[in-house]
Amino acid sequence: MTEIVLAGEPVLRTPCRPVLDDELGSPEIAELVATMTTALREAPGVGLAANQIGSSMAVAVVEDRAEYQQVLAPERLAAQEREPIDLHVLVNPELEPVGDEQVEWFEGCLSLPALTAIVPRWRSVRVRTLTSTGEVEVLEATGWHARILQHEIDHLHGRMYVDRMHSRSLMTSEQYLARWRDVPIAECKALLGI
Repeated sequence: MTEIVLAGEPVLRTPCRPVLDDELGSPEIAELVATMTTALREAPGVGLAANQIGSSMAVAVVEDRAEYQQVLAPERLAAQEREPIDLHVLVNPELEPVGDEQVEWFEGCLSLPALTAIVPRWRSVRVRTLTSTGEVEVLEATGWHARILQHEIDHLHGRMYVDRMHSRSLMTSEQYLARWRDVPIAECKALLGI
């Protein structure tokens, strides 16, 4: 089992280096992607950046499996604009917001286990990325997919959700599940003094 790097390790706060042209399609990149995919699914999570397993390369994987969503109410999935996402690999991704609308939801991170907080993110984004073999891909994403992309690309720049969160909303996942999970975000913010 691949170990996920936890907050406090310098690699999480160091921007990842771009993958070079001659590295694209290499066995090393293929092995990195396979290791990351396995680690993501074992955790389980919906996204993982290479620095979360100790690599300094600008690579991330994203996947939101249907089975992860079965425990959520349909109205929550609709509000979060959350649908299953097939596995995709991001290499040297560049992100830009589409429009100026932001949305807020509780967000967690595999490198900050057992914690969560309300994080504002762009509702819609466009990501220009390379595949692991070097093909250019442009992704347009809205809702939860956009949130995952922003979270993972932040990691590649040495940032974590705690840099963007409403600090008064930071709590344990246990407390979130017991008390806050079904409370609308606006009400959470009011009760937490945000």
